[in-house]
Amino acid sequence: MGNDIFLTNNLSNKKEKFVPIDNKNIRMYVCGPTVYDDPHIGNARPIVVFDILYKIFKKKYSKVTYVRNITDVDDKIINSSKDKNISISELTENVNKNFQKDCIYLNCDTPTFQPKATQHIDLMVEMISDLIKKGFAYEIKGHVYFEVKKFKDYGKLSNKNLEELIAGSRVEVSENKKNSEDFVLWKPSKGDEPSWVSPWGKGRPGWHLECSAMSKKFLGNEFDVHGGGIDLLFPHHENEIAQSRCANDSKVLANYWLHNAFITMSNEKMAKSQGNILKIKDFRDKISGQVLRLAIMSAHYKQPLDWNDKLLSDCENTINKWYSVYATDYKEEEIDSEILKPLYDDLNTPGYIANLHKLYDKAQKGNSNDKALFVSACKFIGLLNEPESQWLEFKKNKLSINENEILDKIKQRNKAREDKNYEEADIIRDELLDKGVLIEDKDGKTTWKFK
Repeated sequence: MGNDIFLTNNLSNKKEKFVPIDNKNIRMYVCGPTVYDDPHIGNARPIVVFDILYKIFKKKYSKVTYVRNITDVDDKIINSSKDKNISISELTENVNKNFQKDCIYLNCDTPTFQPKATQHIDLMVEMISDLIKKGFAYEIKGHVYFEVKKFKDYGKLSNKNLEELIAGSRVEVSENKKNSEDFVLWKPSKGDEPSWVSPWGKGRPGWHLECSAMSKKFLGNEFDVHGGGIDLLFPHHENEIAQSRCANDSKVLANYWLHNAFITMSNEKMAKSQGNILKIKDFRDKISGQVLRLAIMSAHYKQPLDWNDKLLSDCENTINKWYSVYATDYKEEEIDSEILKPLYDDLNTPGYIANLHKLYDKAQKGNSNDKALFVSACKFIGLLNEPESQWLEFKKNKLSINENEILDKIKQRNKAREDKNYEEADIIRDELLDKGVLIEDKDGKTTWKFK
C-alpha cells in the first residue's frame, strides 16, 4: 500500500484508493454547524474525524483546501432565537464563537475557509435561477422547488431508488409542490424572519442549497472529498448532489463521500429529543481537550462510539502515562510510513493508537530519539499538544481537593494505621485516589502526588 490513501466511499459503498483531481490542490468540503445551539459531543466527532483527514492530506500533498461552512440561516435558528428570546444575530454569533472555541479546545486545525451562508445569498439566488432555466426547478407562490424526478441519478448516494426513499423518509408536505419528494430551494419569509430580495419575492434559501452554492464558490463544480455525519447522507447530501450536478452540468459533485457514525450514550443516539445532550463547552473546565480527542479517536469513524465515564477515565490515564516520557527538549522527528499506515487505511485511528502504545514502550527505555519520535507521532494526531507542566496544572486545578485537605486526609490515615484500623486507612487512600491523588508510604513517611 505504501503511501497510498484509502477511503471508504459511500458513493460506491466500498473502500477505494484516493486519486485526487489535482495533485497540487486537494479540495475537501465538510458540512459545518447550524448555529442554533452550542455544539454537543456528537457534533465533536465530525470536527475531529475530518481534522484527521485534513492532517493526513497535508502530510502527503503540498496544498489542501478545506472548506467547512457555517449555516447561519435556518428554521432551527429562527425557532431557537424565539425560544431564547434573543435576536438571530446575537444567537448565531454566540453559538459560532463557542463552536470555534470548541475546535481550538479539541486541538483541530482551522479550515482554509469557513463561509457563512448569509454572506452568499446572491450565489444561491443565481444557482436557483439556473436550475429554473434548465427545467430542474419550478416556482409556485414565492416557493421554488427542485423537481427530483428530473434528475435520473437521485438516490445513488443512498443506494436506494426514488420509491424507497420517498417511502422511508419524512418529506415536507405542501400543497405548493408538484410531487411529495420535491425539496425546497427558496421559501418566502414570514413577518420578522430574515429575508432577502429575489426574483420570487422576499425570502430565504433552503438548507440543502446553501452548501451547493458555497462549495461551488470555494472548490469549483467538482472536488475531491465531501464529508459529514451519517445523518446528513439523506436527504441533505443526496439533494446537494442533485442540485449541484444539474446547475453545474457536471458528472459528479465530489468523488469521495465520507460519513462518520453517531456517538451514543447507553447505545442511544445523542440528540436533544433523547434528553442526553452533553455540550462540549461543559467539559472545557473539567477535562483536557486531549482526553476528549483521544476518546473520539478510540473507535473507527464508521463505527458507533458509546460515550461513558470509563471511556474518559481510560483516555485520561493513557494521556497521563504518555506524558511520563514527554521530551521537554522535543525535536520533531519524521514519522515513517509504517507508523502512519493505519491512518492512510481509511483513517484507522484505533490502529494508529496501537502504534502509539508501541512507540511509548520504546520511549520508556530512555532513548531521546525514541522519545522524540513518540511525541512527534502524538502531535501529528493532535495529542500531547501542550507542555507537561500545563497538563499537570490543568489536572491540579480541576481537582475537587486542595493541598491542606490532602494533608489532613493523610493525617487521618496515619492515625487509622496507628490504631491498626487498616480498613479505615484503605478507605481514605481510595478517597484520595478518586480525587486524583496518589499516596506512597516509604521509609516511614507518606508522600503524595497528582496521578
